[in-house]
Amino acid sequence: MHTFNHAISWFEIPAANLERATAFYETIFHTKLMPIEMPNIRMRLFPLQDEVQGVGGALVDSGGFHRPSMTDGPLIYLNGNPDLQEVLNRIPAAGGTILVPKAQISDSHGFMAVFFDSEGNRVGLHSVG
Repeated sequence: MHTFNHAISWFEIPAANLERATAFYETIFHTKLMPIEMPNIRMRLFPLQDEVQGVGGALVDSGGFHRPSMTDGPLIYLNGNPDLQEVLNRIPAAGGTILVPKAQISDSHGFMAVFFDSEGNRVGLHSVG
């Protein structure tokens, strides 16, 4: 039986306007995304310290293969630690909308929130505090 350190290995967030999406995520997370250009696909990778043990992901402009969605598809939760409220506070000024404000999941599972990003994707945040 195979066990995982993380249930997710990689995620891709569709972007209709990759520059706008990059600015949005760099602003709300106070980070720098790494550009990757390939034939028919452009990506901006989220920083990752350990490619084997960590969870990687990117913003993706695939010329229409990936499409932003407010309602369809899976809902991913990005790391908002140590307190996702700090990230939520930056979302409106960066061009996003808070859909579900910070809410406690239970006494032992931390907090969650959901927002629409600059591209119209529904994205979650999770933090322990």
